Amino acid sequence: MWSLRNPSSCNGGLWSFATRVLLRSSTRSAFDPSKRKMHFWTNRHTYFGSNSSKKGNSNSRDSKNRRRGRRSFATEILIPATGLSKTVAVLGLAATGSVSYYYNELEQMFGHASMVSERSSRVVVAAALCFNDYRNILNKKFDTDEERAGELSKCHQRCADRTYKVIEDNAGIYIKMGQHISAMTYLLPPEWTNTFIPLQDQCPTSSMESIKQMFKYDTGRELDEVFIDLDPKPLGVASLAQVHKARLRDTGEEVAVKFQHPALAEFIPLDVKLTKIVFSAIDRFFPEYSLLWLYNELNESIFVELDFTKEAENAIFTQEYFRTRKQLTALRIPDIIWAKPRILVMEYITGARPDNLVFINEHHISRNEVSICLSHIFNTMIFTPGVRLHCDPHGGNLAIRPLPKSEQGPWYNRGRNFEIVLYDHGLYREIPTLLRRSYARFWLAVIDSDESSMRKYANEFAGISDSQFPLFASAITGRDFEHAKGSIMTRRSKQEMQKMVNAVQGGLMPSLMKLLAQVPNIVLLILKTNDLTRALDECLDTSLGPERTFLIMAMYCARTVLDDDTEKLKAYPVYSWAWISGETTAYWTYYKRTTKVKMFDITVWLMNLLHM
Repeated sequence: MWSLRNPSSCNGGLWSFATRVLLRSSTRSAFDPSKRKMHFWTNRHTYFGSNSSKKGNSNSRDSKNRRRGRRSFATEILIPATGLSKTVAVLGLAATGSVSYYYNELEQMFGHASMVSERSSRVVVAAALCFNDYRNILNKKFDTDEERAGELSKCHQRCADRTYKVIEDNAGIYIKMGQHISAMTYLLPPEWTNTFIPLQDQCPTSSMESIKQMFKYDTGRELDEVFIDLDPKPLGVASLAQVHKARLRDTGEEVAVKFQHPALAEFIPLDVKLTKIVFSAIDRFFPEYSLLWLYNELNESIFVELDFTKEAENAIFTQEYFRTRKQLTALRIPDIIWAKPRILVMEYITGARPDNLVFINEHHISRNEVSICLSHIFNTMIFTPGVRLHCDPHGGNLAIRPLPKSEQGPWYNRGRNFEIVLYDHGLYREIPTLLRRSYARFWLAVIDSDESSMRKYANEFAGISDSQFPLFASAITGRDFEHAKGSIMTRRSKQEMQKMVNAVQGGLMPSLMKLLAQVPNIVLLILKTNDLTRALDECLDTSLGPERTFLIMAMYCARTVLDDDTEKLKAYPVYSWAWISGETTAYWTYYKRTTKVKMFDITVWLMNLLHM
């Protein structure tokens, strides 16, 4: 409530408000973000490719004409008026000014409300139709299992098509969610995952006009003042951002500029809430298919990913840590030039996706070596204290860059002829110490086929019960239970993978959903990273098979366990029998693990030497 008693209060009173309206309506354009705070809903047209700049200029000209009119009116009415008549005149003029000033903002506000309603209604209608469709199919009685499976498959496809259309129309985080779903082949029916595959590469592009306005609003400078030769065609478009090639005006250096989609700031809070509503409804009506864990992961990560200054911090930290480990990992992180919450400027480095085997073979790059380096990179991130884990290492965030001989080092200490470039550092997590140590012991038990220890440590780091263990072992290793507990180092066959898919679709899905809803979020991210790196390794189709990657993992696990054991031995007096025997056992176990890896490395070296 405005106060008439105290015109100088914080609210300013009605008198002060009238004065501000007069001043603002006569001196500022509603579409000039450089002169006043611009709320995202007041500039809705600029985000969807309309001619808002022309509209803004027109409003500016109209404002000048109206300003001349108001001065004449004020001269004729206000100056002669005194006492009550002056007050009435000012209030009348304030009302007139406020209506003319806020007309455009009201128009924008109602337009925004209309778009919010439209986005919401798409989600609500599609969710209601899918709920009803599934309820009818699941409650219907069929004569045979084959008939039921056929009708359920049709229902899956109908619902996937409806959902895809909503994702395509709403874009933003819906596309990110769809990309996540398309990768959940171990959990969801193929009708869903196959329908969403196009989302991996087909993301809507923001217009250059909206990019320019966002850049001006965020930096206070025009795009052309900072960059030259900015290519309007993006190098790549993702769900949250797009990347353009440009050169810095000051230095001429080639850079990659990552722009967040401008419309995200307007709709992300709404979309997150809608996602929660839909997943909560699924949890209520179909509790055996709960997806709240997926919402929790999204809600925890999305606002961090939208702050590119956090991404810059992660990139710089990772670059510094791996700088001295280039010989082992071949990892290259593009230099960060500067960052704003919605804009990131970095070194321009290109390469080919790691699944582009033609490119790799043409440049005489060893796929075995690429696989080994990838194993060292992500095992270092998971098992090394103080190092953060990149949680989105899909093929689009990695590139293989061939190195000319001039960059490979001197002939007597020649390094690898490639680099692995890692992009998109928005989503990182640091794994807690206790969880990391139990996780390391779990994998050593898997490699040693020690089922009792596997069960013990799965319970320690993920809270898995004995009844849940077979399903969890399959999920975390990507193998059926028999292979997970007995022969993990063999290649996965197509028959084994199909057997796992059939098992999930044949009745294990509710149990798997319940399991995923129970485990900590950090374990879910580790599972996701495992799946992505496993898929990358299989795409490389190396001659070594999975044995080499498991031996590398065993080495990192053994180092983690050694650190844990030696820390526990500090409770005993130095040179006591318990301390000596414990230290000897710990180091001997570690030595055996690392020796296996070194022997395998010698084999790989000989194979490369003989071009086998």
